[in-house]
This record gives sequence, C-alpha cells and structure tokens, in this order.
Amino acid sequence: MANNPSSNSITAIIIARNEEAMLANCLKTVAWCDDIIVIDNGSHDATVEIAQEYDAQIIHFSSQSFAALREAALAYVKTNWLFYLDADERVTPDLAKELQVKIEVGVADAFCFHRKNFFFGQAFEFTGTQKDWVTRVFLKSKLLGWHGSIHESPLFEGKTERLVHPLWHFTHRTTQDGLYKSADWTHREAQLLYKAAIPTVGFSVIVRKTVAEFFKKAIRDGGYRDGTAGLIESLIQGFNRALVYIQVWELQRQPSISKRYKELEESLHSLWKKN
Repeated sequence: MANNPSSNSITAIIIARNEEAMLANCLKTVAWCDDIIVIDNGSHDATVEIAQEYDAQIIHFSSQSFAALREAALAYVKTNWLFYLDADERVTPDLAKELQVKIEVGVADAFCFHRKNFFFGQAFEFTGTQKDWVTRVFLKSKLLGWHGSIHESPLFEGKTERLVHPLWHFTHRTTQDGLYKSADWTHREAQLLYKAAIPTVGFSVIVRKTVAEFFKKAIRDGGYRDGTAGLIESLIQGFNRALVYIQVWELQRQPSISKRYKELEESLHSLWKKN
C-alpha cells in the first residue's frame, strides 16, 4: 500500500459481484497501479479469494446503488489519483502508458476515455457504442462524489481531458450472461420509473418503447453496420426496454399482484375448510 504517495500515485478501484470468471484478468491489467481496491458487492463465489491472490485491499460493501459502491472506496484511497473499473473492463498497455504520462505532466484533474465494447467476442464500432465515453480517472481532491443508482455520474471539479486510447469492455459475452445482467438492471430501472409516477403503462406503450429502442440502435446508431451481432444486440436492447416497462406495468397493478395472489390463496384455503 502507498503510505507516502507521490503526486502521480494511483489506486485502481474495481467493483465486483460474483466475478470469479472475469476479475483475475482485470487485475492483471492494473498491476502497474500503486494500490488496488476491490469493492465486493456481496459475492458468493471465489471473487474475494481471487482479489486476495493479487494483493488487493478488499472492502465488503453491498448496495443496489452503483454511486454508493463507487463512493464507498474513497475513504480507503491513500494515493492522490484513483481509477475506477468494472471487472469486465481491461486496460491496454497503450492506455496505461498514456494515462501515466498525462498524470505525470499534470494536464488535467480528470480523464475520460472511449470504451471499446466487445459483444459476443466482436468489437463494435456502431450500435451506440461510438458514443460510449466514460470519465473514470480523478485527482482525489477534485472528486466530490457520485450520483445515480444505475447510470451513475461523477461529481468533480477541475479540467477534464480525453485520452486517445480506449478502455476495453467485454460485455454480453453470451446470451445467458446478458440475460443475468438484464434481470438485474431492468428491475432497478423499473423501480425508479415507478417511483417517478410515470403515466399508466399499457400494452401499446410496451410495444412502442420496444420497437423505438430497436430502431434507435439498429438504424439511427448504425447497428446494422456491425453485422448480425449488431442487429442481435439492437434486438436485445429492444427486449430490455420491454422488460423495463413490463415490470413498471406489474408495479402499477391495483390491487397489487402480491395482494391478488394473497386473495387467491385465502379463497383456496376457504374452499378446503368447506370441504
């Protein structure tokens, strides 16, 4: 651990939950950092053991909010700079070198870079990924915090600079992997929309949102230019939008679905009592 950090010392912060398949290779790409912190969000696989093998400091912190997870590490950072990653992201040698040089010469207080997204083993150039820029490296004294439960954003002061080299992102490695992620984040987004008291969701709304999302990804964002994989990913994004609004529809039921099942159980119990 960095006890007397230099002005360009840096800590890698990785958020992980049940990432035994991805974490080790992520950690290998940040071995150049002075410190590594892994925020374990309630893993029940070998995630923690793998982090220990790479001498990472492990912080056990469970939350549904990605902003809260990112903020949880701040109290443990001893270096002047910090670099946030997810377990399915990878730092290339060129990106590491560029970042170290930029920090050394002190050109900015935060750095953002393009994420090069890989779907089903293929690097995407379109389907909306061309707009995927993330700010993940900060001078600790300039980072004020994070906000947003799902699509979290940093709050910071100072100058930002875009880096040339991308961060690799190995997302949607298989259909099953994508479905697990969809089940998680679509539920969270549906909860947020429901709490925002959006208008009543009906079947036509679900269909309209689904079709609009598919055409946005496939046509407007050029998903067709990424070939069959791009069209499939566009379809998946449309399906995810459907899942969000179907779950909002569920939450809006009156009486609630849970209450309806309770009434059904009670009516069946009454029938058994009569017989």
